[in-house]
Amino acid sequence: MARKGESRIIIHLACNECKIRTYTTTKNRKNDPERLELSKYCPHCRTHTQHRETR
Repeated sequence: MARKGESRIIIHLACNECKIRTYTTTKNRKNDPERLELSKYCPHCRTHTQHRETR
């Protein structure tokens, strides 16, 4: 559980094409309650693809 005053959590990003987790980042749970989706480079697919937050 997060400490009092801390609302940032560590999340994993997985490629939408191959479903492999390749990135970790943090997000503010209060400002972004829905799942984060970013365009990142996937080394397995060797191209830029959409990466979505996994749980």
